[in-house]
Amino acid sequence: MKRVKKIVVGFLFLILFITQVYPLLWLFLYSFKTTQEILDGNFFALPAVPQWINYKNAYVSGHYLQYLFNSIVVTAASMALTILLSAMVSFAISRFRWRYGNVVMLVFMIGIMIPIQSTLLPLMIIFKNMTILNTYLSLIIPYVAFAIPLAIFILSSFMKSIPHEIEESAIMDGASVYRVFSNVVMPITIPPIVTVCILTFISTWNEYIMAATFVTAERFKTLPFGVYSFFSQYSTNYGAIGAYLVLGALPVLMIYFTLSQKITAGIVAGAVKG
Repeated sequence: MKRVKKIVVGFLFLILFITQVYPLLWLFLYSFKTTQEILDGNFFALPAVPQWINYKNAYVSGHYLQYLFNSIVVTAASMALTILLSAMVSFAISRFRWRYGNVVMLVFMIGIMIPIQSTLLPLMIIFKNMTILNTYLSLIIPYVAFAIPLAIFILSSFMKSIPHEIEESAIMDGASVYRVFSNVVMPITIPPIVTVCILTFISTWNEYIMAATFVTAERFKTLPFGVYSFFSQYSTNYGAIGAYLVLGALPVLMIYFTLSQKITAGIVAGAVKG
């Protein structure tokens, strides 16, 4: 009976592995094919001759370095602000005893349910009045706002499990509230912080709807815009699109696989309450 269970579980994991890896493998092969080979519709066929020119076109025509730089700036700033603000709010909600802590938490949790599409028009009007359209701020502000609720949910759940004796000991040694937060609580909260960083990175790096709404200037566009460099009125360079998608996915895959253990540890830690 145990052997049958192992076989079934192994088979299910094999199916999961194939369904997760196959799209990446298909995209990689796609990026080396000619447009004709792609339009033939044989997804499993290897390219007759690897088209390295697709990657050259993706790099040059897709403005890869410029868009990559913009994506790094926007993503890094969004991650830093999300961690700083959500950590402070989570600390106040989970470690202080005050009447409206649960109400504040509820308000932030409501933010998780707000769809991005419903905020585009009011944000467009607000940003236009603030004259920050076509700037990094027009992307960073909404990215941080939408990332904070989930970050608070993860961090506050973990912080509630930290024994109060640790803070009391630090306070007895003369530490202020700010020192307790920065030198005691934050180092302990590293695993869920890494989880928040990765989740914020992935959602910000791949976001297109807000970027297309608030940014039209070429010098502020992010990586998702590069795909449209290969569409023209009469033809489409599908091979270069595949190569560009591979180049755009590489930073995400590298960071995820580097920190995958931290992500798992952070999610598990955030789910445990003392």
